[in-house]
Amino acid sequence: MNIINIFTENLYKNWAPDEKDLIKKTKTMLEFYIDTLYSESCLYNKDFDSITLDIVLCDSQKTHEYNREYRGKDYPADIITFAIFADDENSFIFDGDINLGEIVVALDKVIEGVNRDISHSKNKEQELYFLISHGLLHLLGFDHQEEEEYNFVIKKQREALERINYDKI
Repeated sequence: MNIINIFTENLYKNWAPDEKDLIKKTKTMLEFYIDTLYSESCLYNKDFDSITLDIVLCDSQKTHEYNREYRGKDYPADIITFAIFADDENSFIFDGDINLGEIVVALDKVIEGVNRDISHSKNKEQELYFLISHGLLHLLGFDHQEEEEYNFVIKKQREALERINYDKI
């Protein structure tokens, strides 16, 4: 297995998920995706020694800004991914490292979804990992424009979440 570097930044003041646990669980899910989806991912046939990605935890005001500026959509999102390597045909591998990109999660939207019972999860920690598992798939080049793609993404998310004992979080 290659080296996986995950950098986190929490800009949200009202909740600070355990950073070590966040990195550990994210690595576990990413390793699962690489093991099972490598040949279908943006990593296929690439020569690399390490993978880097960033996770930014913020509020919905920040995702609203990003959504408006980069996607032309005027609303806050619970998650936005910037898939640097998967989305750029001219992506390069620098010193053996692939920078997959960035996952941006609005923690206030996570909390709001769980409190209003409109999330996929029973608590905010579960919802955070559900969103990160989804973001990882986007960073690896997977999308869900069609129903078949959506079902595939959800199935893979469930499998990745099993690896981190999602039901016990």
